[in-house]
Amino acid sequence: MKIAFIGTGTVPKKLALPWSEAGHEVVFGSRDPGAVEAPYPVLTHADAVADADVVVNAVPGGASVETFRAIGDAALAGKIVIDLANAMGPDRGLLYPNSSLAKELQDVLPNAKVVKTMNTAYIGLIAKPGGYDDPGSLFLSGDDEAAKEVVRGLLGDLGWPSDRVVDLGGIETARGAEHYFLLFLNLLGSTGGSRFNIRVVGV
Repeated sequence: MKIAFIGTGTVPKKLALPWSEAGHEVVFGSRDPGAVEAPYPVLTHADAVADADVVVNAVPGGASVETFRAIGDAALAGKIVIDLANAMGPDRGLLYPNSSLAKELQDVLPNAKVVKTMNTAYIGLIAKPGGYDDPGSLFLSGDDEAAKEVVRGLLGDLGWPSDRVVDLGGIETARGAEHYFLLFLNLLGSTGGSRFNIRVVGV
């Protein structure tokens, strides 16, 4: 499977290694490919998504909608778009308090299959859950069931057992997962570090 990251920062670099080791082809997309040093091919946004099966939104949440609007719905038609960003303002308030970044992306990309996941824990934990005694749970939101199953498989390639990945439902449920980021920030402050996650348990 060919995975294109839109963005070239820490998040794609953490995820690219385990996915490439699992046999996936990885490329990065950048507005200025010549200015980026990365261990994987760095292409323009258009070239990165052209042959991709899965496109990962790894740009800051506040810039995501405009970035993907510029890439265009036609270029992403039929492709899975994984949104793992949290859209926060300078005051750490939610940019889409009555919606979610994932829903806004789906509205801008009606012919793509947007799946929200990997936004509720530190990326180091998400990319390498085997390094933790109990990595907790991850969540999926999206309207396309087949796309969510593909993403569940990619999470499995990172080491996430299927029973630790909770399908919340349609793309509208991404609002809850994104609002959790406010609690994440509180926990980050109270625990003094990022080595934590939440886990869904039956009672």
